[in-house]
Amino acid sequence: MAGLAGLGAALGALGRYGTTRWLQKVSGNWPVATLLINWVGCALLGLLTGWQIAHLWLVLLGTGVLGGFTTYSTFSHEVVMLLDQRRFAAAAGYLSLCIGGGLLLAAGGLWLGWQLT
Repeated sequence: MAGLAGLGAALGALGRYGTTRWLQKVSGNWPVATLLINWVGCALLGLLTGWQIAHLWLVLLGTGVLGGFTTYSTFSHEVVMLLDQRRFAAAAGYLSLCIGGGLLLAAGGLWLGWQLT
């Protein structure tokens, strides 16, 4: 199981790297890449949970791919950097969007997964 999670994490990290590089070209001075990556991860993990997929798939896709794709540490770092730059409104907005949006998307994914079951 650990190897399966590790394989998935490697794929997720590569996906995050490529997505981040692509989105940074259009996002300017706002951490859009991390926000969108984490939102997608929240929605998909909610979907997988609600769908009640087999444990093996949850390890590969949930723990592995989505665990490697999403990033709490980068999100936290970006909030701190916005605060360090004295961009308090941007930090508050980013924090609210990340947490509030993530919770709503996880709940929506969970609901959609229940519908698919």
